[in-house]
Amino acid sequence: MELTEIYDRYFRDVFVFLCGLTADEHTAEEIAQETFVKAVEAIDSFDGTKDIRAWLFVIARNSYYSYCRKHRREYPLHEEESDISDGVSFTDAVEDEEQAFLIHAFIHEMSEPYKEVFMLRAMGELPFRKIGEIFGKSDTWARVTFYRAKARILEYMEGENHE
Repeated sequence: MELTEIYDRYFRDVFVFLCGLTADEHTAEEIAQETFVKAVEAIDSFDGTKDIRAWLFVIARNSYYSYCRKHRREYPLHEEESDISDGVSFTDAVEDEEQAFLIHAFIHEMSEPYKEVFMLRAMGELPFRKIGEIFGKSDTWARVTFYRAKARILEYMEGENHE
């Protein structure tokens, strides 16, 4: 597979994964570009028997950590203007948006590896086997970690609904 084909095929996956980690599209795009530069530089070390998407996610994750160390700041959650439309009342839309914001913030406050495993599965749509490979663990470990993260999110959501 040629490098341009790899970029065209996997850029969106890497970008979405990084958006989940950074909560900022501009930062995610910057890190995604850096990810592919590093991938080009390291392509000779890629073991063709492994999944290239998982390999790119490892590079993206490491690039994200490098970015965090370099910038030493918290990333504000991006604020998008909502488009309230067709049959959705203003209060319902605001409540949904607020709940989504709170959940998003909670996910970003989760400890590792729960946060990253959840993002790889939910945003990156990676199978548990690939997530396990990224962490050097089993697919069972990845599955258990994902479901524990999911349980924490659900518990948080239930607590928010009662307040």
